[in-house]
Parts: sequence; C-alpha cells; structure tokens
Amino acid sequence: MTDRNSPRLLLALESATAAVSVALLRDTELVDEISAAEGPAAVTLLPAVDALLKRAGVALADLTAIAVSIGPGSFTSLRVGIATVKGLAFESGLPIAPVSTLAALARAVDPTDRIVVPMLDARRGEIYAAAYAAGSEPEVVVPEGVYTPAALRAKLQPPCVLVGEGAALCGAAIAAALGEGVALLPPPEGRARARNVGALGAEQLARGAWLEAAQLAPHYLRRAEAEVKRTGERFEPARGPAKPA
Repeated sequence: MTDRNSPRLLLALESATAAVSVALLRDTELVDEISAAEGPAAVTLLPAVDALLKRAGVALADLTAIAVSIGPGSFTSLRVGIATVKGLAFESGLPIAPVSTLAALARAVDPTDRIVVPMLDARRGEIYAAAYAAGSEPEVVVPEGVYTPAALRAKLQPPCVLVGEGAALCGAAIAAALGEGVALLPPPEGRARARNVGALGAEQLARGAWLEAAQLAPHYLRRAEAEVKRTGERFEPARGPAKPA
C-alpha cells in the first residue's frame, strides 16, 4: 500500500460528460491535462490515460491516488470511468477520491462571491443541478438533484452564475426570469475538467475521505429505466460524502 502521508501523484479522470479528459496532479498542483479524442469514452478514455502518463514520464506504479468524477452525467460514460478506475486501482490498492461532477463543474467558474450553479443536461426536459455559495469550503445552497428549469429557477436568487451545458440549454430563460445579476458560462469555458476533479479529489484525500476500488460506484441521481421499473423510484437515495477508511 502506498504511503498516504507522502506527496501525492494523483491521476484524475472526467468522463461524466461529452468532454472526456484526464489530468495529473502533484498534491494540488497541475502537472498536465489531456482532453480525449472525440468519440465514446469506452474508446477514448484509456488511450488518453496512457498518453498522459507517457507525456509526463510517469508509470502507473508511481501514482499514489486516483480521483474520478462519479456523476451525475451520462450513464454509459460514468460506468466506463468507474470501470477504468477500478481496473487501475484494484491490484495496487490505490485510494480513490469519488468527486461530484457538479462540484467539479462549479470549479470552472473563477473565484466569485456570486452563487455558482452547475447545470448538466438530464434529458426529458430536466437538468442535473446544484448551487454553491463561495468560500474556502463552499456552502451548498441548493442540493444536487434533478430539476425542471422552473423548479430550479424557484430556488435561485441573483447574483449567480449558471455554468455548464445546462446553462446553454435553459440558462437564458432562467436569467430572464430572475432579472439582473445572472451570468452564463456555457461550454467550452463552462465544462467539467479533469484538473478540477483532481483538485477536489486532493482536498478529499487530505481529509482522509477516500474509497477502495470495490466500494466505488457511480452516482446517477436519476435511476435508469430498468431500475425505475424494479424499485418504483425515479431517483437514487441521497448519498453522503466518502468516509475516512
């Protein structure tokens, strides 16, 4: 087992959205980041990891931890990311930091005293969203959930920044309803990136909040249709943060 008190060489993966990327951090400092080629994560993610490590002159054995975006996002891409991390970490026993995709997306916004509202397309006229107040430890103003644009709008007050693909889909309508003081940051600037997954993962690891490979699972928020039929519930139960192992 790697000495978790030594400086961390952290591999971070973001595959929850269409913009798949991987990053390498030394403690909290970015070493390098690669955006994967266009195409399904199942085809592009592992080659991007290999290219990143090769470019940085780093072997898998040199890593001390992995951070991964666990959702919400694309069901298929999340499963690919989780499976990839499990494959990388299972034999080595590397600690894994499971990072909220929405929290990582919020990091796309430069430091601000506005409320930051990360938004992803959840299909069916809904969005995955949350809202955070600025600070050294951002306060959750609106919990992660699946919202209609109207339901999210009712929970927000300006000034705020709407960030992500959801901002491109319905941000203008929300901004018009809320009035002045609403800014939009759609992609490409407003997208989840592996470097932000890594930064949040490093913070979690410093608090001792990590998982082993066998414990890692995606956080979909909304259940797949087969699960809805099986359980009668549309949404996953609320999930707390990773606990110190």
